[in-house]
Amino acid sequence: MLKNIYKEYALFVTLISLIMFTIYEQTLTHTSIGNIIGFIVLFAIIIYASLAVAHHAEALADKFGEPYGTLILTMSAVTVEVMIIAIMMLHSHNPTLARDTIYSAIMLDINGLLGVAAIIGGLKFGEQPYNIDSSNSYLSMLIVAIGISMVLPHFINEAHIPMFMLFIVVVFILLYLVFTKVQLKNHKYFFEYTENQESIETTTVSHEDINGWYHSTLLAIYIAMIGFLSEILSVFMENNLQELGLPISIGAVGVAIISASPELIVAFRAALENRMQTVVNIALGASLATILLTVPSVIIISMIAGLNIKLAITPVQELLFGLTLLVSIVNFNDGETNMLEGFLHFILFIVFTFVLFI
Repeated sequence: MLKNIYKEYALFVTLISLIMFTIYEQTLTHTSIGNIIGFIVLFAIIIYASLAVAHHAEALADKFGEPYGTLILTMSAVTVEVMIIAIMMLHSHNPTLARDTIYSAIMLDINGLLGVAAIIGGLKFGEQPYNIDSSNSYLSMLIVAIGISMVLPHFINEAHIPMFMLFIVVVFILLYLVFTKVQLKNHKYFFEYTENQESIETTTVSHEDINGWYHSTLLAIYIAMIGFLSEILSVFMENNLQELGLPISIGAVGVAIISASPELIVAFRAALENRMQTVVNIALGASLATILLTVPSVIIISMIAGLNIKLAITPVQELLFGLTLLVSIVNFNDGETNMLEGFLHFILFIVFTFVLFI
């Protein structure tokens, strides 16, 4: 095990960077160039650490099989996301930060990740099959979750918002527990794909040569280190946004990219290996985990810290959400993806990026 530890270069780079930035953070934040350099270097280091998260998550996925593998990966991403959102909420006190980050993460996962994966997979294999039951299950849950937490608040009286927030926490935790039980036990075969769907086995193949404790421990360490680095990154990010006069929503996209980077890496590899089921599980599963777990987390954090948050999406966000879900319903109704479907989602991601600046 020690021999493997010595090969964890990302761990040593991350640890050294954390020590150095803790010492020199105040010096760098006093100048514009220092803020820019600090942000770029920290962002690169966090992405490097995310590569290690992806590696260990993939190892656990190989050991436990689907859908456990992608569940571990999405839970890791959501943990990082919640940590960064909580840190930035406490720094900036922006009531729409959590909403914008959740919105950005879902747009990145469905339109960015899934769109690009379908394009590169389509270029190599033409059409890539997956189990249509998985996409149907994910999309129905996403429609309900987005509608309840981000559209319905528009129609709730302001005086009843605190009670409604508590209601969302209870409902979302219940939804996630039920969905996880369905995903891992009752209908596990929904989230698996073989050439002959009738021959899907419900037993998990265990790889004894993979040390689960080793990979789980390092996965947790990397996530914690990314959380510490993200706290420093949030300071540089906020200073740069203020200096350049950019909206805080740009910072929300940065949070989404950082938390989703391990998923992006694993998804693109899966697409190149003709494993579209893994891509669908990651993209839609991460979107669902983001809204069902991040929303209750930020509500609880805001209540404890006495912060005000707004989850109701803007008309532009509502339109792009609606287009994304509508296109997803049309595209994911035949059990196969192709380059055109991926391109449509990617165009929606380009539109999402464009409207951030206008």
